[in-house]
Formats: sequence, C-alpha cells, structure tokens
Amino acid sequence: MDNTLKISDFNYDLPLELIAQTPIEPRDASRLLVVQRATGTFEHRHFRDLGDFLRPGDLLIANQSRVIPARLLGYRAETKGAVEVLLLTERNDLGPDHWETLVRPGRRLREGARIYFGPQDQAPRLIGEIQQRTEAGGRIVHFWTPEQEAGSSGSADPYQVLSVRQRIDEIGRMPLPPYIHETLEDQERYQTVYARIQGSAAAPTAGLHFTPELLERLRQQGVRTGFVTLHVGLDTFRPVEHENVSEHKMHSEEIELDSPTAELINETKKAGGRVIAVGTTSVRVLESVASFHNGEIAPYKGSTRLFITPGTRFQAVDAMITNFHLPRSTLLLLVSAFMGKELMEQAYQEAIKERYRFFSFGDAMLLL
Repeated sequence: MDNTLKISDFNYDLPLELIAQTPIEPRDASRLLVVQRATGTFEHRHFRDLGDFLRPGDLLIANQSRVIPARLLGYRAETKGAVEVLLLTERNDLGPDHWETLVRPGRRLREGARIYFGPQDQAPRLIGEIQQRTEAGGRIVHFWTPEQEAGSSGSADPYQVLSVRQRIDEIGRMPLPPYIHETLEDQERYQTVYARIQGSAAAPTAGLHFTPELLERLRQQGVRTGFVTLHVGLDTFRPVEHENVSEHKMHSEEIELDSPTAELINETKKAGGRVIAVGTTSVRVLESVASFHNGEIAPYKGSTRLFITPGTRFQAVDAMITNFHLPRSTLLLLVSAFMGKELMEQAYQEAIKERYRFFSFGDAMLLL
C-alpha cells in the first residue's frame, strides 16, 4: 500500500440537501451516472437504462446478504437507564449467540452488565450480558431469551422456546445509517430484491436499484447474474480516522463465493465477457478471492481484511455499479482505486452540479 496516501485528500463538500432521506419509487427510477474510464466521459441516464451498456455474455455479481433488524432498544437491569445496541457480526467462535456490537452509552456498560430488551413495564423479551470490549471500542454481548433461562430449570415447554435469532427478528429495528433522519415506512426498501442470507448490519446499497423486472430484462438480453455473500459490518459505520491511510485497520468480514458462482465467473472470463460487480462489497469478495488464489477465482468461504486503496491492481472485476459514498471513507478509496482519483473527483463534482442524490438511498454510478 502507498504509505503517502492522506485521507484529507479524499474529502469533498456535499450540500446537505443532496443526502437522500427516502428511497425513490420505483427502485430503478434512480439516476445513473455512466462513466467511461478509458475516455473520462460522463453520460446522464436512469438505472432502468442499464441494459443499454451491457452486452450478451456479461455477468453481474451481486451480494445476496440480507440486513438483520440490528438495532435493539433496551435498558440496564440495575438502573433502568436506556441502552441501544447495534449488532455488527455474530461471533460463533466465542460461543452460540455471542455478537460483536456497538453500545450506547458505552462508558457505563462494563463487563458483566446485564441489559433487558423490550418495554420496561413488561417481562423482558431478550436478555444480554456484556462480556468484553473489542479493539474497535465495541462490546461482545452474549444473548439469551427468558424462555431459555426458564427452560434450563425445566419449567418451560421446549417447543415454545424461541431462538435468540427469532427474538431479534421480532423486536429489532432496521439499522438505518445516522445521516438518514426520515422514518422508513417500508422496511423491505432497505433490502435488495434478491437478499437471501441474513447477517448484514447495513444494506449493500448499490443493489437497491434493481427490480425483478429489470433483472428479467437483462436475463433475456443475455446478461447473467451470480451471487456472493459478504455480511456488511463495522467499517461501513466508520470514517478513516488516521490521516495516513496505511495506518487504518480494516475489520474482518465474512465472505462466501460458492462453486456455481466461481464457474460462472470463469466461463465468462474465458468467453471474453465482462464481470460487473454490483457494489463495493461484491468487489471486495471478488478481489479477495482472486488475491488468495494468484488471480484465479475458486470457491471460498472464510474472512477477508482486504483494504483496496489507489494503487491496488484489480484482478477479477471489469466494471462496477456503485452509489455515491461518504467523504473520507474506505469505500471512496476503493472507488478511487478503480477509476483513478482525478476521475473520481470529476465524477463527484459532476454529480453535485447535476443534483444527484447521495449515499444509501441515493443514485448510482456505472463505471465501465
């Protein structure tokens, strides 16, 4: 990695009113800034026009991770003080129902502190205990249900015992990013239409623009689609804190690329088609797997800490669909690595001038 990269060089001023607060309807009515990397030219289109830029034999690779209702509201067992817990990633390596979380207020929640979830005037629906701090300032929390506690004393009907995961689905709320202040009426609008595998703390937002009809039109046009999984975790919520980019520590994220998808990618490459990543998370899966196998694509399930910054050589991805990202973020660094910093800056200035909508519910770019 280039040791001279400074995060202050990846800052930009965004008028607040360009931060999209609500999703647009229908999904593919969002705008699409098409960027030709070779010539540096821009074209203003809509997402529904995507097929105009794809060819038979091209392959879209999308992240099928589904966002869990990861915001849990509760209160401290001892003081009844309000607590908010944001689930980031399940830590089965530490035991069942252990999660890495962000907690508020963090200062007061020490190891051994117990949190009850649900309205204070009712029996708790879920119980959590703080186990330890993480390097990143989060907490490991062990969860269980009151029924499980009763079940261990033999008084509960085992068929009535809900799992912790079911209880989280029941009482959790969608973890919308902090810059979104509007209430989301339809919770499914923060999921992609192909989200299948639960585990993300944030949506892979480039995929939010697809509709089933658009995917079907592309299929009829000879464009294929394959799926990978990356559960979006902590880094999405954090700007790069160190001025020197090389000092930033990437968190580990769980990824999976199965054999049918590996086969699709290898067939596409062999036939001269393009691999088009839907979103930065798909880019990270593809480039991580390629980096583990000397540029080749093979099935993989495990974790990655790949940090893509300007100067990184791309081995798997030929084109990318992505939203507009926050200043000083790892995602902006990744996009700059793919299109070049100067062209990235021109594209962002063009999008601001043309009043595109930014961030999670905003518009998209197609980088060819």
